[in-house]
Amino acid sequence: MSNCAIILAGGEGKRMKSDKPKTLSPVLGKPMLAWVISALKNAGIDDICIVKGFKKECIDEFISTLDFKVESVFQAERLGTGHAVMMAKEFLKNHSGNVVILNGDAPFMTSDTIEKSLAQHTESNSAATVISANVDDPSGYGRIVRDESGQLKAIVEQKDADEETLKINEVNSGGFWFDCELLLSVLDRIKSDNNAREYYLPDAIKLLLSDGRRVGAYTAECSDTVLGANDPAQLEELNEIARAKGYTC
Repeated sequence: MSNCAIILAGGEGKRMKSDKPKTLSPVLGKPMLAWVISALKNAGIDDICIVKGFKKECIDEFISTLDFKVESVFQAERLGTGHAVMMAKEFLKNHSGNVVILNGDAPFMTSDTIEKSLAQHTESNSAATVISANVDDPSGYGRIVRDESGQLKAIVEQKDADEETLKINEVNSGGFWFDCELLLSVLDRIKSDNNAREYYLPDAIKLLLSDGRRVGAYTAECSDTVLGANDPAQLEELNEIARAKGYTC
């Protein structure tokens, strides 16, 4: 049994005003995707699959520069995060341990957070563990809703949240640990019955909960875990944070 990783890197990032995939946008001179891979390697996770989409040849070129093996799969249509993971189904079938699924444009997901969230995931014998963070401004993020005992009850997207839920400052980072076999048991049951007609990975959490499985949430110590960039201004902000806090890839 070994742990593996899937990195979602299919996004175009139209607002980036770039001709390359968003995950290849640089923070301190290195692609955001390189930061995520570095964090995984430092956490002892070497078996990595990248889901590529827009300008896949750019991702292939990036992979060719690495001095270690990384698998990749192609998501021809970008139909949501759940759909992206579906593209890596064969990769999942080859593993019997746990898989961490991360966004390729979240450069401050650290090896420490990956390791500690895995420890909680395995010690609690959970089917899945969401990596969350407490932020000052949760606008736009999915909220982590817990029950009276502190257990994860639901992930509620901003557009679906009522007034009370919108007050919650604990948000979904977009990072998840799953038991590979249990993820496969619900992956094909994710539906696209929403306004965007997309398949969302958090729906896997909902399905596991409805199956009576234990699902947890690990709160990262640093809120920077959730940060990504959708435009040049946000990318520059990530660079400023990295310089100010001494982050390195």
